[in-house]
Amino acid sequence: MLSNTQAVKISRTHYIVKVALLAAMAALVKIFEFRVPMMPVFLELDLSEVPVLLGTFALGPMAGIVVELIKNMVHALSSTETSGIGEIANFIVGIAFVIPAGLIYRRRKHKKGAIMALVAGSVSMVLIAAVMNYFVFIPLYQRVLGWPLDAIISLGTQANPAIVDLKSLVVMAIIPFNILKAVVVSVVTLLVYKKVSPMLHR
Repeated sequence: MLSNTQAVKISRTHYIVKVALLAAMAALVKIFEFRVPMMPVFLELDLSEVPVLLGTFALGPMAGIVVELIKNMVHALSSTETSGIGEIANFIVGIAFVIPAGLIYRRRKHKKGAIMALVAGSVSMVLIAAVMNYFVFIPLYQRVLGWPLDAIISLGTQANPAIVDLKSLVVMAIIPFNILKAVVVSVVTLLVYKKVSPMLHR
């Protein structure tokens, strides 16, 4: 019979292995980004938040945060396009989804609770993404990478002629893109979680 100390060590090892596997899965899925019609070319959709949310629901919000962090660290090592700014942005926006979703689901572990969690996480992600892009991320691209604001706006204008400045870029591209991402990720998570939940709880 295992002692309490041995049981804790085994449980901790299982937790670490699960987090590592989910992080590896998220990093792999992140590679498969694809363009969204009528969106600027720099906004690409991927499903890497699905493994993050699976970890969040099964293991708790902290696990989701760790999976999100590892995913973006791995991606930063393999990509130099944004000098890490894109990965920082993805991490912040990702945990804006994970934290409220994880906290709600931890208290309401049923299908309705999962839906409530995903809706709350989606709203949080969309709002944080809009605010952070306007005040932090896009200005960072300008200062660190030297990308002129006019050039960034022009990419938005090519996708949607109504985009003429930073405000319209956020309202007509950043917000709709993140709403779409939140819906797609939430639906896939709901479809997948029930099937993989038994494995993640072993």
